Amino acid sequence: MFRDFIRKTRLPSGVDGDLRIIEVKDLGFKYAGTDFYAIKEVNLEINEGEFVILAGKSGCGKTTLLRCLNGLIPHFYEGEFEGRVLIDGVDTRDCPPYILSQKAGMVFQNPDNQLFALSVEADIAFPLENLGLPREEIRDRVEWALKLLKIEELRSRSPFELSAGQKQKVAIASVLAMRPKILLLDEPTSSLDPISAKNLIDAIIELNRKHRLTILISEHRLTHLIPHADKLAIMDKGKILYFDEPRKVLKEDVLMYGVSIPRVVEVVREMRKIGGCLPFREVPLSVDEFIRDLRGVLR
Repeated sequence: MFRDFIRKTRLPSGVDGDLRIIEVKDLGFKYAGTDFYAIKEVNLEINEGEFVILAGKSGCGKTTLLRCLNGLIPHFYEGEFEGRVLIDGVDTRDCPPYILSQKAGMVFQNPDNQLFALSVEADIAFPLENLGLPREEIRDRVEWALKLLKIEELRSRSPFELSAGQKQKVAIASVLAMRPKILLLDEPTSSLDPISAKNLIDAIIELNRKHRLTILISEHRLTHLIPHADKLAIMDKGKILYFDEPRKVLKEDVLMYGVSIPRVVEVVREMRKIGGCLPFREVPLSVDEFIRDLRGVLR
């Protein structure tokens, strides 16, 4: 159902057949009352259905970039805005936030900032009611979002009784009920324990792989995400320093930018530095890939 929705609303194909859904041109933003740019000279192109990770130190500009992509900047945050952001072909400067939220939905770092109703169902239904959708469609969308995140059993519970991981899933469900083409997530696992974080990341990966939802996620825990990512962006001091396939980016020395790369990548990099006897044709992104390549060499 979700895949059919996306297919019906596709952009015209480009020369290479890719469907560009995000275009950022020379983007810069300086918050009011500050004398420095939070982001500067940012250029970015993302195709429909891609899974993109934003990585870098705290304060490098990841959150500001996400706010620009869903229209919070420049509509809610005052400051100096430069450049251009196109979301599904729409210039964010010329489009009201309630329309942009149906194209690029954002999940914040703290789910308590998005949840306020007395029940999970009511929280998911709230933005749909604001759009004035028919009651039957609201009911269908709420049911669909609950099933998509596999949280049907939470429907009648108060959001404030839930665990941090459950709250994040409810926040994601409330955004997905708007049927956006793009899901933006700002460090969604920062307050979660490792098991809850893995469960949430698995759900996010499934949204991308099974339903072809375009996803941009700002995240520090990269080990589980990187094997599934199409692109990895490394940010520092408001600029994007690297933006490419993860294997290519991880060949660079990105540790200085506060990026915690998977341990298996560190092992292979160190082996190459000391002239290890086990050559890997490419950087493995997971333990499974490492073992597979190792077996291939030892045979």
